[in-house]
Amino acid sequence: MDPEKKPSNNWLALINIPFQMGLIIFAFSYLGSWLDEKYSNSSEIYFKVLTLLGVFVAIIQVIRQVNQINKNK
Repeated sequence: MDPEKKPSNNWLALINIPFQMGLIIFAFSYLGSWLDEKYSNSSEIYFKVLTLLGVFVAIIQVIRQVNQINKNK
């Protein structure tokens, strides 16, 4: 493996993390708002719970990616 390409791959993985987090959180919150509309929930509990779940899943994904990058060093 070319040693010059490895750091750039690490940087690409780190640069993509905010976009992945945003996409995951957006998808979960969109699903929550859709469920609130579908089941006429005025307290927006699906939106709140699924948004928090999306944040949790996004953080776990970031931790896994950073651990994988550190393992490859």
